[in-house]
Amino acid sequence: MNELLRLLVVLCAILPGCLRAQAKAAAITVDVCVYGATSAGIVAAITGKQLGLTVVLLDCDDWVGGLSTSGLGATDVGNKDAIGGLSRSFYRRLRAHYDRPEAWTAESRSAFASRGHEPGSDAAWTFEPSVAQATFASMLGEAGIEPLRARLDRGAGGVQKDGARIVSLRTEAGAIVTAKLFLDCSYEGDLLDSAGCSFRVGREANAEFGETLDGVQTRNATHHQFTVAVDPYVVKGDPKSGLLPGIAAEGPGVEGAADKLMQAYCYRLCATDVAANRVPWPKPDGYDVREYEVLLRYFEAGSTLAPWHPVGMPNRKTDSNNNGAFSTDWIGGNHAWPTADYATRARLAVAHRRYQQGLLWTLANEPRVPAKIRAEFQRYGLARDEFQAHGNWPPLLYVREGRRLVGECVVTEHHCMGKEIVPDPVGMGAYAMDSHNVQRYVGPDGTVRNEGDVQVKVPAPYGIPLRALLPKRNQASNLLVPVCCSSTHIAYGSIRMEPVFMVLAESAMRAGALALARGIAVQDVPYAEVRERLLAAGQVLQWPAPKK
Repeated sequence: MNELLRLLVVLCAILPGCLRAQAKAAAITVDVCVYGATSAGIVAAITGKQLGLTVVLLDCDDWVGGLSTSGLGATDVGNKDAIGGLSRSFYRRLRAHYDRPEAWTAESRSAFASRGHEPGSDAAWTFEPSVAQATFASMLGEAGIEPLRARLDRGAGGVQKDGARIVSLRTEAGAIVTAKLFLDCSYEGDLLDSAGCSFRVGREANAEFGETLDGVQTRNATHHQFTVAVDPYVVKGDPKSGLLPGIAAEGPGVEGAADKLMQAYCYRLCATDVAANRVPWPKPDGYDVREYEVLLRYFEAGSTLAPWHPVGMPNRKTDSNNNGAFSTDWIGGNHAWPTADYATRARLAVAHRRYQQGLLWTLANEPRVPAKIRAEFQRYGLARDEFQAHGNWPPLLYVREGRRLVGECVVTEHHCMGKEIVPDPVGMGAYAMDSHNVQRYVGPDGTVRNEGDVQVKVPAPYGIPLRALLPKRNQASNLLVPVCCSSTHIAYGSIRMEPVFMVLAESAMRAGALALARGIAVQDVPYAEVRERLLAAGQVLQWPAPKK
C-alpha cells in the first residue's frame, strides 16, 4: 500500500472527522503534527494526546523509536536522577519487563546483574532493541497513535506559511498535513530547515562564544587516538605513493577554528556470543581489505586493543560502540549527511554499513589481525532474533549530530559547566561534553592522527532552556525543536542523549499546548505556567532534584 493510501486508511480509523478523502490527494487536519517517530517524537505525540489534542506522528525513517530501538540500548545519561516525566516512565516500563522471569531467555537475571544491571533502580537503562520497540508500541497503542510513514517534501513549497506561522507541510506522496502546532523531532532537522529557520552545521569557532572545546580539536583529541606510530602512505615512507583510505589530504585546520565537518557516525550493533542465536558477520559485496590498511598497520605497530566497545545488554546481547583509534566510527564518511537529500543519505547509509561490515569481517578473518582479537570477533556475531527484517543489522545509522537550530537562546559550554544558569529550564542535561572524531590526517611527525574527539565531564546536571527549543520568532511562531535544538557543537555533545530528547519533547509539547490554548506564539508562552505544568508531570527542572 502506498504512503498516500496508508495515510488515509490509518487516519480515518484513529482521527475520525479530521480527514476528507479525495480521489487524488489527502488532506489531514490536526491540532499537532509531530515530524519524526524518534523516541522524542513518540513522547511528544503521546503527551499531545494526553492533553486532549489531535495529533499525527509522521515516521520519516520507516522505523519507529529512533536509536532507542535501533541498537542504542546502553543509555547515556550522566545522572539518571535528572530524568523525569514520560521519559523516565519509558525506562520504568523496561524495568517492569525485565522484572518478569520469562524475560530472561539466554542468561539468568543474576548473571546479568554481575555485568552491570541495576537491580535497585526503578528503571532499566540497558535493554534489547526488540524490547524497546515493543515498549514504545505498547505506549503508542495505549494512546491511540499509529505512526504514519511519510517524509517531508523538501522541495519548493514543501512547507506553507502565513507570515511566521507554519500552515501545512506536504509529504513526498502529496499528502497535505495542516496543523496549528508543529514539532520537529527528527535527528537531521529537515522540517526546521524547510520552514525557513536558521541553523548551523559543523563546529563553531571557540572565539564566537568564548568556549574552549569547540572548533578544530587536535590538542584535546587524546581519546580514541593512535598510541603507536602508523605510516599513512600506500608505500611506507613515500608521500608520492598517495595516502591510505580514510586519511584527509589536507591538514586538520586551525586549532579552535570553525568548520562544517561532522563528528563520525556508526551503527550501534546488537551482537551476541550465544551460539544458537549468533549470525556470522556478513562479508559485504565489494569487500576490499585495503580499506582497513591503517588498522592492520596499527596492529603490526603494536596495538593490542580490540577495536569495539561491546556493552552488555540482557540475554547476552550487546550494544556495541566505537572504541579506539580505528573502529566502528567511519571517520570522514558523513560530512554531507545533515543537509543531503534523501537519495544521498540512502547512499551514505549503505556506505557506512559496508564499511562497518567489512571492518567486522576483517577483525574476524584477516590473518594480520592478532590471533586473540580474531578469536574474540569469531566468538561474536549479529543477534539472530533482532532486526530480522533488516538482515539482523540495525536499520538506523547513529546520526550523532545533524542541523542545530539557531534559536532564541544558544546553549554553550558555559551552560554545561554551570557558569551560566538559565531562567527557563525545561529539562536537565548531565552527560559529558562528548564529540567523536571528525577527521583523520597526517600529523606533523608524518604519522596518522585523529582530530575532534573531546570528552569533558560536566560538574553537575544543568538546565536546558525553553528558548533553545524555539526558533527566532520572525521565522516560525508555531514550531518547537526538541532534538536539533539550539546549541553549539560541543554543548550538543552533552545534550544529545535519548532520555534527554524525550524529556525535551514532552516539555516542548506541553509548552506548545499552552500556546495553542492562549492563541499565542510559542515564543510568548509564560514560563511560570510552563514550569508549573512540567513539575506536575514529574519533570526535573532543578539540581539537586527535589526528594520524592
